[in-house]
Amino acid sequence: MNIQTIIKLLTDAGIEEREAKREVKMLLDHFCNYTDKDIILGHPITDEQLKIVEAKVRARIADRTPVQYIIGEAYFMGEWFKVTHDVLIPRDETELLVTKAIELIKENKLENILDIGTGSGCIACTIANRTNAVVLGVDISSDALRIALDNVTRLGINNRAVFRKSDIYDKIREEEKFDMIISNPPYIPHGTPVEPEVMHEPKIALFAEENGLALYRKIVMDAPKHLNAGGWLIFELGIGESKEVKSFMNEYFEGVNIIKDLAGIDRVIYGKLI
Repeated sequence: MNIQTIIKLLTDAGIEEREAKREVKMLLDHFCNYTDKDIILGHPITDEQLKIVEAKVRARIADRTPVQYIIGEAYFMGEWFKVTHDVLIPRDETELLVTKAIELIKENKLENILDIGTGSGCIACTIANRTNAVVLGVDISSDALRIALDNVTRLGINNRAVFRKSDIYDKIREEEKFDMIISNPPYIPHGTPVEPEVMHEPKIALFAEENGLALYRKIVMDAPKHLNAGGWLIFELGIGESKEVKSFMNEYFEGVNIIKDLAGIDRVIYGKLI
């Protein structure tokens, strides 16, 4: 058994080669403390290390558990975030959302941000860590909020990113106002086929009614009550949902713009309160 053989176990199971190599590297780093530094210095991988990684890869293949859940961490915008089956795994698409939000926050000197459906807290923590804004992250899941609290403690920004249990705006006080609302809501229509790895993630954070549009509609309709004058709303978009979400937003927001991801898919939408 060698590294190439282990990688082939993953590719034979249908995992793209580049991703397979990345996953093996993550497993070596996490479970064997074998890092890029060891590669550069030419340190050989021991048989014991290979056995450990092989066992983790076989477990990964057996039920298609995402590697991030196996190691308990996911990399997002330069930081490692704790993840469990109680939260979504941060994805590259969400980096596009957060990057644009940070740009708007800095350009407009926004101070108070609401992150709806915070999950692991990766959005709230990254914004708080990279701007001067204070972020309130809300989620309906108590288990998810425990993970978010662990992540904010890891980054040492407990006073800048805070969390509260709330079903969208239910526990947001009338006097609380925000300069931006950001959300990566559940947007997959019920019944949509997804990869087996995705089915390990919390269903409540994945699937939504109204062909995936229910949460967008709810968030948009009540956003004006919770935003300061000239406040911003910014979403991650599901595939094929930009037209409908834009129509919701155009009623209350101006200058509604859409950003495409590297695959040319409409992925982020944002606008300013009229």
